Amino acid sequence: MVGYLSVAVMELIVFLSFFELVTRYSCWQEIKRGNLAVSLATGGKIFGISHIIRSAANESTIYDFILWSSLGIGMLFVAYVLFQFLTSVFQVDKEIAAGNVAVGFIAMTVSISVSYLIGACIG
Repeated sequence: MVGYLSVAVMELIVFLSFFELVTRYSCWQEIKRGNLAVSLATGGKIFGISHIIRSAANESTIYDFILWSSLGIGMLFVAYVLFQFLTSVFQVDKEIAAGNVAVGFIAMTVSISVSYLIGACIG
């Protein structure tokens, strides 16, 4: 069980860092400034990653757990990047960085919803 936990925490940190790389703002600096939109979007990513990890925890071996959780989180990452770059009505990153709470909430909802779909397919 300790092996699963340490891998899960490592995956959370690594994949959250990947999300940080594709945003045009620094999540943690914006949260420190009190940007609620960034906080919502980042919270959705943390929840989404954690939900997929939890769904993959049912795998029988730690290798299967690593494979399915990484694959699932990779799919979440791709879905979020597609949402971010293919939204034609507004620029997601710009709106979130500017503190648009509505866009931050939608970004959070996309991360959570997609993580539930991926988790259902994994678990």
